[in-house]
Amino acid sequence: MSTINTRCPSCNGLNRLPAERITESPNCGRCKAPLLDGQPVEGTVDNFSALLNSSQPVVVDFWATWCHPCVGFAPVFQQTAEERKGQVRFVKIDTEQQQQLAAQFQIRSIPTIMVFKNGQRVDVINGALPKGQFDQWLEQAISK
Repeated sequence: MSTINTRCPSCNGLNRLPAERITESPNCGRCKAPLLDGQPVEGTVDNFSALLNSSQPVVVDFWATWCHPCVGFAPVFQQTAEERKGQVRFVKIDTEQQQQLAAQFQIRSIPTIMVFKNGQRVDVINGALPKGQFDQWLEQAISK
């Protein structure tokens, strides 16, 4: 039986889920909050390495509140997170609030979207994309 390790977006607790339960809307074993609610998780210095240590692919949006393309891309990212609930973990990192992470990943322009699998970066794209193009890029990135 394969398992998926995922962090709770509420308490950051590690949860191991049987892969076949992924569609059952599982709750956190610690705080009982929904684990895979289709909402992007806020990435911070404190939780980011734990979020990357997931058996699910992790899609990270590095953004800022003052960035108009970032704000325009946010609904696309949100909708895609809802559509891929349980399959992919979506994380948003505010580069103004999390400058250490922005520096660590050498973010030079925003939005920057990165895909990680098994803790390793597999793809990156700079700039906001329309929904169709983002879906196509994401599918290719996840399949790497």
